[in-house]
Amino acid sequence: MAVTKAFDNDRYIAEQASYIRERMKRFEGRLYLEFGGKLLADFHAARVLPGYDPNVKIRLLKELERDAEIVLCIHAGAIEHRKVRADYGITYDADAMKLIDDLGEWGLSVSAVVITRWEAQPAAKAFRTKLENRGVAVYVHEPTRGYPTDVERIVSEEGYGANPRIAITKPLVVVTGPGPGSGKMATCLSQVYHDRLIGERAMYAKFETFPIWSLPLKHPVNIAYEAATLDLRDFNLIDPFHLEATGEVAVNYNRDVESFPILKGILDRITGEADAYRSPTEMGVNRAGFAIVDDEAAREAARQEVVRRYLRCASEYMMGMADKASLDKADLLLKELGISPEYRPVVPAARLAAGEAQASDPAGPKGGDAAFCGAALQLPSGEIVTGKNSRMLHAATAAVLNGAKRLAGLPDQILLLSPLVIESVASLKREVLGRKSASLDVDEALIALSISATLTPMVQACVDRLHELRGCQMHLSHIPTPGDEAGLRKLGVNLTSDPVYASKRLFVE
Repeated sequence: MAVTKAFDNDRYIAEQASYIRERMKRFEGRLYLEFGGKLLADFHAARVLPGYDPNVKIRLLKELERDAEIVLCIHAGAIEHRKVRADYGITYDADAMKLIDDLGEWGLSVSAVVITRWEAQPAAKAFRTKLENRGVAVYVHEPTRGYPTDVERIVSEEGYGANPRIAITKPLVVVTGPGPGSGKMATCLSQVYHDRLIGERAMYAKFETFPIWSLPLKHPVNIAYEAATLDLRDFNLIDPFHLEATGEVAVNYNRDVESFPILKGILDRITGEADAYRSPTEMGVNRAGFAIVDDEAAREAARQEVVRRYLRCASEYMMGMADKASLDKADLLLKELGISPEYRPVVPAARLAAGEAQASDPAGPKGGDAAFCGAALQLPSGEIVTGKNSRMLHAATAAVLNGAKRLAGLPDQILLLSPLVIESVASLKREVLGRKSASLDVDEALIALSISATLTPMVQACVDRLHELRGCQMHLSHIPTPGDEAGLRKLGVNLTSDPVYASKRLFVE
């Protein structure tokens, strides 16, 4: 069952590049473009808009490459508190360095890194030194005095004037950074101030994929944006400034609408152009809605994403990583769409597999130390394979192995990993590493599988098909262990789980 394409990347690049060039031409000067969301690997967009290339924004930058350069912002507090990007499991400072490397592989370079809200935090100082020692230009911007209410002070030598001007040479400056609150907007406005101060014409605009302003307020794709920003308490609304100025209905989100009067006041004072923008929607250059080629396919994918976000929030709440208000909001979004967690096909399948595990092994896996666990994996064809936990394998591991066999056309009864290999790894875990649990998680099984493939062509055939699991849907009847989560992330599987612990132990290795 092939996924219906909902999004045309080529149409999007052509439409978006043209619109950005129009904005540059309109102001006849340098344009600082705040790039919201993920510049690379935008898997949320890929999930809710089937066919969307997770790296299409990079392709867009390649289209604009002759006129554009890139500035990367990172909040000093995010470095100091070691804030983690959930999809990669790495800290924001590591993500910033990864982004510089990734852009380099695409032939795009970062002109400068700006550490925002700098207060000489020790970790931020170490990060600065590390980058500068590797030849990266680093600027630091202290908290802006007077922000957000004292516009006169903000737009003065005490405010933006206290920041060093970033050396820029091209007419389009893309300002990006890991996560919200990185200081992208402030960096853009600071640069507009400095450019105007030296007699160079400059203006600001914002690029943000979601919510999609041209879709209805309650379109599932826009509701999926709310589900993706539960921790930020974002909610969508009709842009009142746009409605009043143009009579047209456009969707925006609360933070942009709330901050618009302040932002407009600052921008008007810097530029002296009071009518440059009448609404946050006009300030944007967002054309994603015009590249949707199958609305119903996008609606269905977005419903699935809302379920996925609900399940993730429920598990994070169980682990103490999300609050009750976020979980209640996620539940409300499900109700708005009239669906439940079971709307995701792999959810009931995983729970059924857990029930079958209990029926087949009344004594319980691992001698009763663990719960009965089930996993369900939906293959690209739409077929669902399952796995159950045992004394040898985690449920997720069993599901991945069963999926690989199905993709390679091998019978279910074939063992990809010899019991001798599994027992050898288990013995190492128990006797050498001192682990309480000896069954193989996904990360360990992938290593064992790759070693076995060197000796057995049949196993190699399965390894060769593992890449087909990227983007597939999976559900566990329990919260994954770190090894399961790491392995599935490497495979690119879209994972959800029930908010149930897989073990009675409080500490999970």
